[in-house]
Amino acid sequence: MPLSPQAYRPARPLTEIADFLADPVEAADFPQTVIRFRNDRAAAEIGLETLSDEEWVAHLGRFQPLPDTLPGPMALRYHGHQFRQYNSDLGDGRGFTFAQMVATDGRLLELGTKGSGQTPYSRFGDGRLTLKGGVREILATEMLEALNVPTSRTLSLIETGEALHRGDEPSPTRSAVMVRMSHGHIRIGSFQRLAFERDEAGMKRLVAYVLGHFHGEDSDDPVRLLTVVTERTATLAARYMTAGFVHGVLNSDNINVTGESFDYGPWRFAPTWDPEFTAAYFDQTGLYALGRQPEAIQWDVMQLASSLRLIAESDPLIAALEGFATTYQAEIVSAILWRLGVTPRGGTEDRALVQSFERALRTSQAGIDRVYFDLFGGQVPDHYGDTWSELRDLIEPYAPRRPRDGVYWQGEPESMLIDEVEAIWAPIAERADWTMLYDKVARVRAMGRALADPDAAA
Repeated sequence: MPLSPQAYRPARPLTEIADFLADPVEAADFPQTVIRFRNDRAAAEIGLETLSDEEWVAHLGRFQPLPDTLPGPMALRYHGHQFRQYNSDLGDGRGFTFAQMVATDGRLLELGTKGSGQTPYSRFGDGRLTLKGGVREILATEMLEALNVPTSRTLSLIETGEALHRGDEPSPTRSAVMVRMSHGHIRIGSFQRLAFERDEAGMKRLVAYVLGHFHGEDSDDPVRLLTVVTERTATLAARYMTAGFVHGVLNSDNINVTGESFDYGPWRFAPTWDPEFTAAYFDQTGLYALGRQPEAIQWDVMQLASSLRLIAESDPLIAALEGFATTYQAEIVSAILWRLGVTPRGGTEDRALVQSFERALRTSQAGIDRVYFDLFGGQVPDHYGDTWSELRDLIEPYAPRRPRDGVYWQGEPESMLIDEVEAIWAPIAERADWTMLYDKVARVRAMGRALADPDAAA
């Protein structure tokens, strides 16, 4: 097998806690396996980019074990609040974790699936993924990565040759199995299950596992874990807001304790700054609307704190939670200045600039991506009206973070609005034409390079 000898570093720490966290499962036997998307850029970070297509299918479509990592697929157990209602009947119902490895940057990464068949937690589901759902996840993860949002990445999408029936899209529809590369799959709901079952020993082991393997700290202190998760999730909330991204389902079983966004279902990007903009048709109260996402994520982190009460005192946990607002405020300033392409000056000037930008964006109802594109580097175009006059004055002394050059800046801003997502899907559904998808991914990656920090890798 031509695994990259320099980059392939298999690991298997999940086996240390699998006795109380996961169940061994088997992948479905699919009628066919046709590669539709292989992310060799991401695969290079874990030494898999040298796999032949045949080997790619064997390991990422048929799930033959990769050398020296997990012995087989594991479906994780967890509980969670779903739209604020506690559900103890959860777990990986159409996915599993099947490999761990240390990436070139030193992080422990995991390979997990979506659409890989039924598990003990499938309930009444078929354990499958629609091809359209896989395409949507590719688009979400590529766009978020380019916009500097901590996210899982879509490593592989393989069409599997089954006809699926779904109530929310024309049926029968095509099927697929997807592999995501993620910095862990432990979620707040994993801790909620242990609290529900009053498993103190398991809770202590899971705290030490997460701190050690995902946050690089030799500690089993639950307060320290909550502090780190609070900071990471507040940063995620700020990046969501800066991108105008609406996840759609911010349930506690969808919040990763690494602070990395994952599991993309009804997501959307808002075309303009509308705090009430929602992604999911079933979010009838707007619980997870654009403007309520920081509150929703903070509420989920509070459920982690409540779970950790099993092994910790209340007062230090409450103190750790108070860091969410402070971190969020600092990170929203940093993220918006990054997206505007200017170098922070520090102090109250940065905050005043961001507040002015937010007011102008909300008042003008201009396109979010258009504004960031036009203002990148700190210049407000002349044709922007009086609404932007205050910002024009405030941004004038700011130095560009990087030059506005390259092919990307000679074209139009890249967006990922729902109409374009549907337009990309249409030729795939009608005539198996994947050109628009591949072209979009290439353009989004070019945008990511244009936005990246000057010393970032290409």
